[in-house]
Amino acid sequence: MVQIHQIVGTLVVLAYALLVILNIVRLTGRVMPAVRVVSIVAAALLLLQYVLGFGLLSTRHYIPPIHYIVALLAIITVGAEHGYASSRQSTRAQQLASFIATLATLVLVVVAYSIGQANGS
Repeated sequence: MVQIHQIVGTLVVLAYALLVILNIVRLTGRVMPAVRVVSIVAAALLLLQYVLGFGLLSTRHYIPPIHYIVALLAIITVGAEHGYASSRQSTRAQQLASFIATLATLVLVVVAYSIGQANGS
């Protein structure tokens, strides 16, 4: 199960990196309807990653607690992307809030991924 968790973790990082890039392109004024789909896929992968991580916890697989703390902080930034950003008045404000939230999520998942890769085998 550790290997599956590592593979999904890689996919989560790649999905959020793609999402940050797409949000940068959106900030330049281009219409990018695919951003919403990529955002939902990235969030679904993150949810799957949480389920796998809790499964590993149940097998007594050890990893430093900071890995879980950083990973769970991404719930806040994903919530900001899906909730707060869409509530902004202007399209530009929505795009900027979405970019900031996805960038913060990318930073958190990269940190959690790095901790996992350094301690996970």
